[in-house]
Amino acid sequence: MAEQGRIKKGITSIAQVKTWQLIVLLVIMGVIAASFLRLNNIGMVQRREAVIIADQEGNEETIISRLYDLQLYVTGHMNTDLGRGVYLEQSYTRDLQEWQETQYGNENPNGNIYKKAQEVCAPQFDYYSYAYLQCTTSELAKYPSAEDPASESSKPRQEAYIHAFTSPLWSPDFAGWSVLLCGVLLALIIIRLVGGGVLRLMVRKHYRNI
Repeated sequence: MAEQGRIKKGITSIAQVKTWQLIVLLVIMGVIAASFLRLNNIGMVQRREAVIIADQEGNEETIISRLYDLQLYVTGHMNTDLGRGVYLEQSYTRDLQEWQETQYGNENPNGNIYKKAQEVCAPQFDYYSYAYLQCTTSELAKYPSAEDPASESSKPRQEAYIHAFTSPLWSPDFAGWSVLLCGVLLALIIIRLVGGGVLRLMVRKHYRNI
């Protein structure tokens, strides 16, 4: 009986809250939820930038550590979608350069054609970049490839350097709980409005029948 009394008291307290008050509370909670969602997104961007910086520095252990931090954050927080993922461009460039040096260097049966490509591309660029790599690749394509077709299978694949993690639709953090509370408030407002409309229709119908 005491439990039922507390439930009735809680229902009565909710009923005393006006609809406009619920709307004001919903607006306030909406602003709070939007702020937390934005903070989640900023946290993802910061960790993604840390991965890119580590990729530029070239330390493999640091890259793996930063990727792990990014994965943990994205998979544990809502509104942290990576879109197409984070691309380790510098890692791909370094690995492809190393592969080209081996594939087309002194060990290549057709001679060191990698050196020939460098002689063409090096004067065109001040520093090693993706454009420099494209130039080298284009020059190497002008020469015959190695006779061993299996060596081509070891060539770094660009898609292997793209890392994407899935963000949950809802997460039990400040953003998640504030969004959930917004949903509860919105549901209460709808129930109030629908219930009030139904009650007015019932009253009108009752008086018409009298």
